[in-house]
Amino acid sequence: MTLNPSASPDYRDRTAAVAAYFANLSPASVAQLPLFYAPEARFKDPFNEVQGLGAVTQVFEHMYVALDTPHFVITRTLVDGDQAFLTWDFKFKFKRFDTQTLQTVRGGTHLQFDAQGLITLHRDYWDAAEELYEKLPLLGGVMRWLKARAVS
Repeated sequence: MTLNPSASPDYRDRTAAVAAYFANLSPASVAQLPLFYAPEARFKDPFNEVQGLGAVTQVFEHMYVALDTPHFVITRTLVDGDQAFLTWDFKFKFKRFDTQTLQTVRGGTHLQFDAQGLITLHRDYWDAAEELYEKLPLLGGVMRWLKARAVS
């Protein structure tokens, strides 16, 4: 998607383009992040907090090193002015553990765009304990036990 810097961006179209990009993200397409992110963009999730396009790129490159077949399924998008929220299912297989089992993490992403339609803030929200730690061998059993104790 090419934006005209002199025109006000259509954030609904831009959000749709970002959602399509993430739904089709691959190791090769990580190189296209500069089409979507501002040079000083900030990114935060339960494991990372970085600033700058290079650091954001490293987060996504590492995803392909650490996981087998990671991909996003975008389930909803909401747009309000220059901000958007996407809900998604992130599907992957662990490389270090049982690689036969497809895992799913459900979460959401808050995006903020600049006047050129580039992402300046990308904040992912998901529950690392429930969506990830409980699925790990050994640690998962401990996490489920702690959860049961906390609610009893």
